[in-house]
Amino acid sequence: MPLADRAVDVAIAGSELLAKGFRDYQRYWFKLPGEDAALPPQRRDVLRAGRVAAVLPIDLERDEIVLLRQFRLSAHLANGKGELIEIVAGRVEGSEQPIETALRESLEEIGVAPSPLVELFTFLPTPGITDEEITLCLGIVDAAQVPERAGAPAERETTRPLRVPIDAALAALAQGTMRNGVLIMALQWLALNRTRLGQIVRAALASEASGQRGNAHSASEDARERADDTRPQPGSSARAALASEASGQRGHSMMRAHSASEDARELPDDTHPEPGSSARTAAKI
Repeated sequence: MPLADRAVDVAIAGSELLAKGFRDYQRYWFKLPGEDAALPPQRRDVLRAGRVAAVLPIDLERDEIVLLRQFRLSAHLANGKGELIEIVAGRVEGSEQPIETALRESLEEIGVAPSPLVELFTFLPTPGITDEEITLCLGIVDAAQVPERAGAPAERETTRPLRVPIDAALAALAQGTMRNGVLIMALQWLALNRTRLGQIVRAALASEASGQRGNAHSASEDARERADDTRPQPGSSARAALASEASGQRGHSMMRAHSASEDARELPDDTHPEPGSSARTAAKI
């Protein structure tokens, strides 16, 4: 039997709204298949947090990652360290797709629009208490364009973007100095897939060039509608080199295996040895 989540024919007997705030807090009564009919329904309380998009912003030319500092009251209550190191993340609003939320939140929290944006995977961070479901994206940025401060003033949100060498971020991950779960998962993915970044971006650019939006999304057009686009495009020289190569690969699947000659043309970043690379196996997107 494959290792995969699966649906269950659960019978929801009823629900009750316990509290309504930034998120709804609801109580549910339910029965699972095969349970004794004489037993009362089980009861669970769920925080209805919904969908979230997160972005791992990387500058391929500079071998940097863009993180941010932001105060979180829940972290302060948990351990007294409320100013967290995080990556871009935000709630999916209305009919938005996660990739659209990823673009909007990047502009708000780090002041730049990643391009391309690539959906990586979706996960449930704490299914024992909330239905929050997070989609992690890889975003290619020009770190030189990142401002000192960002955030959404209407939400009284203040973020301080940080340009950090990838090696330094992975070292901090190993030292356990950061507690944000989405950040930790994103950096773990980066540690496993650092040598594949060029391959992933080439595939996204090939999809973009062929007009297949799929999981890859070009941020440039949307960014021109929302912000002054007179600045150079994020990672423009790296994108240009990759796009040139990608033009001969249009229509190919993102999961296509690259030949040895293609692997030899990885970005300069991809030729840097990765700590513990011999012990790692490539993780699937």
